Amino acid sequence: MATEFPIDLKQFKKLKLDPRKPQLSDEEKSTLRANIQLLRDAIVLFTATGAARGVSGHTGGAYDTVPEVCIILSLFENSDKYFPVIFDEAGHRVATQYILAALDGFIPPEHLLHYREANSKLPGHPELGLTPGIKFSSGRLGHMWPLVNGVAMANRDKTVFCLGSDGSQQEGNDAEAARLAVAQGLNVKLLIDDNDVTIAGHPSEYLKGYDLTKTLEGHGLKVVTVQGEDIDALWGAISTIVTHDGPAAVISKRVMAPGIPDIEGSPHGHDVIPVKSAVKYLDAKGYKNFANIYDAIRPHPSPYLYIGTTKEVGANRVVFGEAVNMVLDKLSKEEAAKKVMVIDSDLEGSTGLKAIHQKHPEVFVPSGIMERGNFCAAAGFGFEPEKFGVFSTFSAFLEMVISEITMARLNNCNVLCHFSHSGVDEMADNTCHFGVNNMFADNGLTDVHSFLYFPADPAQMVAIVNRVFFERGLRFIFSTRSKVPWILKENGKRFFEDDYEFIPGKDEIIAEGKAGYVVSFGEMLYRSWDAVLRCRQEGLDVGLINKPSLNVVDEQTIMKIGQSPFVLVVESFNQKTGLGSKFGTWLLERQLTPKYGYMGTTKEGCGGLWEQIPFQNLDSQSIISKIKQLSQ
Repeated sequence: MATEFPIDLKQFKKLKLDPRKPQLSDEEKSTLRANIQLLRDAIVLFTATGAARGVSGHTGGAYDTVPEVCIILSLFENSDKYFPVIFDEAGHRVATQYILAALDGFIPPEHLLHYREANSKLPGHPELGLTPGIKFSSGRLGHMWPLVNGVAMANRDKTVFCLGSDGSQQEGNDAEAARLAVAQGLNVKLLIDDNDVTIAGHPSEYLKGYDLTKTLEGHGLKVVTVQGEDIDALWGAISTIVTHDGPAAVISKRVMAPGIPDIEGSPHGHDVIPVKSAVKYLDAKGYKNFANIYDAIRPHPSPYLYIGTTKEVGANRVVFGEAVNMVLDKLSKEEAAKKVMVIDSDLEGSTGLKAIHQKHPEVFVPSGIMERGNFCAAAGFGFEPEKFGVFSTFSAFLEMVISEITMARLNNCNVLCHFSHSGVDEMADNTCHFGVNNMFADNGLTDVHSFLYFPADPAQMVAIVNRVFFERGLRFIFSTRSKVPWILKENGKRFFEDDYEFIPGKDEIIAEGKAGYVVSFGEMLYRSWDAVLRCRQEGLDVGLINKPSLNVVDEQTIMKIGQSPFVLVVESFNQKTGLGSKFGTWLLERQLTPKYGYMGTTKEGCGGLWEQIPFQNLDSQSIISKIKQLSQ
């Protein structure tokens, strides 16, 4: 890889802008435009390295908001009355924070070429304390404005800025934040990029009636709406809100990724720019001798070869939608529409719902980035005994609907929930996107039960969906972002195919063992199976249990393994709240006292993809070491 960043960031010129002068001079305008172009070009260049190494990278949002960022920096230069942090409620625009860290000298510009690479400290969302120069952790989409309100309350003598987006503003957090900001007269200034693009498409099409200007004005904010690519208009609008006493917003209308021909105005601009498109763009801007940067970058797959599973892998999160289609195929279109409703939260391409949308549009409802409301809609549809709501989002966002799950349970609603991106495997977005507190879904009392299911491979996903789809109550099915192999029996046949039948609440013996048992599930089962087989090859007779029903005690199996020399639970959930934290109690309640250990996620992430598992010490070698320790 090149040792120098091929765009000279020293060309960035510091500029002072006074909001009392709402018109730019020719010199100010020229400097501002040059700074904007410089940073936009740099963002295209280094985010495309994420595409080259296969870790994605969200180019469009960061690229879009560069004009607002450059203007805020110019305000900072002019006065100390501003809180000197450019908060952003769209964490995937992290490229903005990294380019600012480089401009401020906290990281060398050439380090940007390691964007989202494992252990580079440049993960997919900004994390305070991890990356030099990063001044806040954004968390998930739409979580910053309420926090920024608190910053403003603690700094009444300062103006506080927060970058927003039409996507993040869909979250209910922001409606609450708006009410507090107005009620308290907070000097919070929002600069909102309204590009009408989210992952699933265009809000103007799937969320009709959603109007940011009307919404924020209705809350009582001062709002100025402009064309974001008109620098004179943008500066005039920002001058207006900065000199206004109290909360105010500028809404910048623009197509996504303006000036990048291959992705302009497209949902593809939300993700990382393809390398070919980046080269085409940069070449047109006159940059030369940089393409070798991408030539030197390659995806870095895990070198480890697992035994006990197929070389072929499948995406359980995609298979979920295909399995639901298998159920719906048995119904007429009219019956399906009457009986089933599937609601999306702008993630249909990531959680498997796209397949349902395409094949069974009669049951599908496209919706916005508002998990709480969408979950409740699914629950309300399933309020009647013979109707069933289906809801899906990322597992990290399960934490956002805990109260709504309680309400659905109190109303005896029928909801099948698919939470994808569970665990930590292949999570380049890093810690804020870890789905490690999934057991929180089981928040009911003992007189009403809901089931938590985690299939180990695509075949088991199909079996579980088919078995539980029309069961009453709340059912939760988890899957990973990563693809997983099919589990093989010791005779080489696929474990969850042929005559396999899924039985809710039943643990499954993958292999008997006299030395002790490993208990696992989901994407950790194939890693545990590899570890167990390697131990068996060394003469250590270890058994393996698959526990696809996470929150139900299988009395027969626990009595069996609890009388063995040791039990080891292996998972990628949070070690504090996961299965392992409960399983030891279950053993003691039955007066079973084997040696006991549990392995789970314990620390913030390292970026990258497969590297997250060994970073958490959950790889096969770590499991083998723990097995040997317990067997001594």
